[in-house]
Amino acid sequence: MNSVWQQLTLTNFSPQQWVKSSYVHRLVGLLQSWRQGSWLMQWADTLALVLVLVVFVLAPFTSTTLIGLLLLACAAFWVLLTVSDNAGLGLTPIHLLVLLYWGVSVMATALSPVKGAAVEGLIKLTLYLLLFALIARLLRSPRLRSTLITVYLHVALVISVAGLRQWFFGADALATWVDPESTLAGTTRVYSYLGNPNLLAAYLVPAVVFSGAAVFAWRAWTAKALAVVMCLVNAACLVLTFSRGGWIGLVVATFAAMILLVRWWSVYLPRFWRRWALPIVLGVSAAFIVLAVATVDPLRDRFFSIFEGREDSSNNFRLNVWAAVQDMIRDRPILGIGPGNDAFNSVYPRYQRTGFTALSAYSVFLEILVETGVIGFGCFLWLLLVTFNQGWSRLHQMRQTTDREGYWLMAAIATMAGMLAHGLVDTVWYRPQVSTLWWLMIAIVASYYWVKPTDDQERIQESN
Repeated sequence: MNSVWQQLTLTNFSPQQWVKSSYVHRLVGLLQSWRQGSWLMQWADTLALVLVLVVFVLAPFTSTTLIGLLLLACAAFWVLLTVSDNAGLGLTPIHLLVLLYWGVSVMATALSPVKGAAVEGLIKLTLYLLLFALIARLLRSPRLRSTLITVYLHVALVISVAGLRQWFFGADALATWVDPESTLAGTTRVYSYLGNPNLLAAYLVPAVVFSGAAVFAWRAWTAKALAVVMCLVNAACLVLTFSRGGWIGLVVATFAAMILLVRWWSVYLPRFWRRWALPIVLGVSAAFIVLAVATVDPLRDRFFSIFEGREDSSNNFRLNVWAAVQDMIRDRPILGIGPGNDAFNSVYPRYQRTGFTALSAYSVFLEILVETGVIGFGCFLWLLLVTFNQGWSRLHQMRQTTDREGYWLMAAIATMAGMLAHGLVDTVWYRPQVSTLWWLMIAIVASYYWVKPTDDQERIQESN
């Protein structure tokens, strides 16, 4: 049974063996000699980091067109780095599953009933995946990893402060986000610079978790104090979006982070606390959430609207969209209609219920099923399985050395859980401001991958 699990999670994957047998990977390192003589490429990692930082700094403030151009620049630079890099450097099982998912998306595009629209979606997906590859390569350096996370947290703090300002001074609703017949009709839902409260909530889930992790990862007391302020401000702004999906994501991410933290510290705890620390922490957290919902009227009304079924206009809208999407999946179950919102918008009108137009499936899992079918959905689940397993295994290894970098790994795992929970009921995940963060989480986990030395390498280390 253990052997089957190891094969399923690619635990015994050997990058060296795959590199030796792969024809595609022979392209890596073709320009290695040129790179060694190039003055500019001596600063390759710094230049790549600047490109990536520009993406995450500008993403909440600028148009999707500019973000696309920046992603294209990152993709081009990754290609340049790869063809001049050392063979096999940074390859992980996660990379192979990402490549497999991309290959399935290519097949779905080739067989799509709307090939032109699907090609556009495939291009967008490819840019995101190449961004993942570039970030995963960079973040093998703890210094670069810390720099990128720190910059994101400062940008998120600006976003959250602007959101809190909207709460205190008011903001015009740019769309009908609240049922006009509900008790929340006059409630302000903050959206900051992102223009949509649901999108803002999805953007802030990683910010809350990583600012919480920074409290433990950053060494200086002034930095820890700043991290506490960041965590509180980000959490408050997320709550004030009144995004039910965002709340679900926050709760799941927070509970996941607490479980990982208790697991991390358990080796230092007395026997009693090893057994009861987790139930006590989770129980107190759950009690706090229940108390907040019970005592704050807007929170209570918004929370219980989740269970109102079709009586709530938002719930009714999603249920009708999901019914149409299920019909789409039944008609093309194997490879779907092809990736991207353009493909969805081209096919969905044939299935939609009268009066319920939609730009997406309003569920990440249904969206993947409708775009790439059961094959693509299976690849996606396999990617999640390998990623979580790799993160958990590496975290167990790092716990033995009490490496502070482990807090960032815990934050990435917890954030993924929260974003997946939010994705059950919304597809803001596909917006570039959030999609870049999702692939950042995957890249962070991949950057911690540890390659077991070969016998020859171990003998060299012993001789040294």
